[in-house]
Amino acid sequence: MITSTTMDKLPPKDTDISKTQLVLYLIPIIGFFPSLWTLYQRQGSREQLAISRLSITLAFIWMLGYLLLTTGSATDFLTLRLLILNSFLTSGYFLVSIWLIFRVIQGKSSRLPGFSNLAERVWRKY
Repeated sequence: MITSTTMDKLPPKDTDISKTQLVLYLIPIIGFFPSLWTLYQRQGSREQLAISRLSITLAFIWMLGYLLLTTGSATDFLTLRLLILNSFLTSGYFLVSIWLIFRVIQGKSSRLPGFSNLAERVWRKY
């Protein structure tokens, strides 16, 4: 039998669904697409929209850096150094995404200094 005290201890279903969606948005590379869809539809909570903007910004920054470093390493000058920087950039993107996923699961803030502000300015109209 469920009493009022046990009902207070049960987490609401909407919170679980929201956390699952937020985690989906933050998955490296793959999370870009549901984040883009959420911004395109302009539906979701403020937190969902903020994390979608952050996810898209991180993915664009990673992709731009990846392409520039890969293109630069195609030349014979500093090839190895640029490829090493490319691997650091990719590793950093994945680690930051995983760290943000853990913060969402723990219920903590998912803002990144600098990047969250940039995401809000760039994707403000969405």
